[in-house]
Amino acid sequence: MSSDPAAAPAPDGDGRRDSIGRASLLLASGTIVSRILGFVSAIILARTIGVVGPGDAFALATTLPNNIYAIIAGGVLTAVLVPQIVKASLDPDGGSRYVNKIITLGFIVFLGVAALATLAAPLLVALYAEQATDGSRGFSPEILALATALAYWCLPQVLFFALYSLLGEVLNARKVFGPYTWAPVANNVVMIAGLLLFAWLFSGNVSDAALWTPGMIALLGGSATLGIAAQALLLFFFWRRAGLSFRPDFRWRGVGLAQTGKAAGWVFGMILMTQLSGIVHNRVASLAVDDGEPSLAVLRFSWLIFMLPHSVVAVSLGTAYYTRMSAHARDGRRDLLRDDMGTSIRQISMVMVLASVGLAIVAGPFARVFDDDPAIVEGMARVLVAFMIGLVPFSMLFITQRVFYALDDTRTPFFIQAAQAGIFVALAVVVATLPSAWIAPGIALITTIAGTAQTLISLIILRGRIGGIGMRLTLRRLAAFWLAAIPASGVGLALGFGLGVFEGGAARDNVATAIISMVLIGGAMTATYAGALAVLRVPEFSAIVDPLARRLRRR
Repeated sequence: MSSDPAAAPAPDGDGRRDSIGRASLLLASGTIVSRILGFVSAIILARTIGVVGPGDAFALATTLPNNIYAIIAGGVLTAVLVPQIVKASLDPDGGSRYVNKIITLGFIVFLGVAALATLAAPLLVALYAEQATDGSRGFSPEILALATALAYWCLPQVLFFALYSLLGEVLNARKVFGPYTWAPVANNVVMIAGLLLFAWLFSGNVSDAALWTPGMIALLGGSATLGIAAQALLLFFFWRRAGLSFRPDFRWRGVGLAQTGKAAGWVFGMILMTQLSGIVHNRVASLAVDDGEPSLAVLRFSWLIFMLPHSVVAVSLGTAYYTRMSAHARDGRRDLLRDDMGTSIRQISMVMVLASVGLAIVAGPFARVFDDDPAIVEGMARVLVAFMIGLVPFSMLFITQRVFYALDDTRTPFFIQAAQAGIFVALAVVVATLPSAWIAPGIALITTIAGTAQTLISLIILRGRIGGIGMRLTLRRLAAFWLAAIPASGVGLALGFGLGVFEGGAARDNVATAIISMVLIGGAMTATYAGALAVLRVPEFSAIVDPLARRLRRR
């Protein structure tokens, strides 16, 4: 009998393995649709207001609610609530009382935070952006004023981001996975509609921040906030499917909130550490704004591209596994926890290797979709490549963090995050001295370096914590994945040179040829990579292909 977990049945039978597969597919399908619409929205945004100047102002204004939400509740909800809800499900009422109390408390807290953050918009903008004074680099007064005005409209999103995460984590813990990943579709539809209306009403020159009117600001910022609100409130319609009936409950004693708060304290510290390095990230990036070089907007769009494969594969698969890993930890089954961790990391890495290589090769055409300026396109391509170097370890980190959370350990991730933040901030000081054109690529590169270090530290600690994590097998699989990526990269590079991906040829002529080039190169690389994995007989690939082949033969 094979000792390879990837080749063996799931420990609890094929039914459990199939349930993970179905949940992951449902999550991935919603994520794919949402990400496609998100790209459409981002492209329309870039084409409407540009990726420098007003584009940077809007990027900062929409970053603020994300960061404030992350500080207050970001990873706390995922790290703490899912294990606690899984445990509460053993109560006589199935955990309904606990959920109602958490939702009521969360709404009150998040409403207050959103109100305070909105009132503090000028202070937050000044904190996150470097202002140009006396010939120094940074936000001009006009761009700073525009960012502040947009922030007033965008900061109420804190409430709706928190509600979306809170309601979504409750549904995920109850194994109702679909709504959480499909709800962002509504957000993107609303945002696209708002952008199209903006482009129709204000078709003139919007590149001058000083010429923006209150109507322009209200429409752009209001559309962004309305989309997040729709995304959050839609989840209430799926409450009964999870066996819940929400009733506000203000009696917060006696349901384990003290334990939840203790665990949340370390996660809050970890998120705060992340956001402190995020402030450094934004202030250093803003140094390039007044020079018209790639800055906050380019970093934001590049991160959106970077997150596409991660969200579709790592988040979808990892979210499905997380609930099960929490149950294994609750039941003291560390052997099953180790198996799930190793299997999910190897399955995710198989896709991430191809994605990192493929997206690095088509970075130029991808950037061309967002802007026409060759200098901006080249700068964004550099940012993309720097991010893609860290895609595989970043996705592995997503799983390792959830193993810690499943073990009710939020203290260790805090110290690991502190190490990551220290590395990033130290390197950011160096990046701040670079010429403006290299600041955004420099930030992307040090993000990769710090994130990779964080992943390695997490793996080393987990190895001692749960009695081994199967790293030898994982390293063998990674070697096989990268070996399969060699011929795929060769095909991609050959097509890339032929289509002018790297030298400003047809692939960068216009948006249409850029998209066609990406499709051709991506398709050829995927086919070559799949063929190489089949030749190498990689079990993770066979686990996907063999069931499909059997179904086709039966038909």
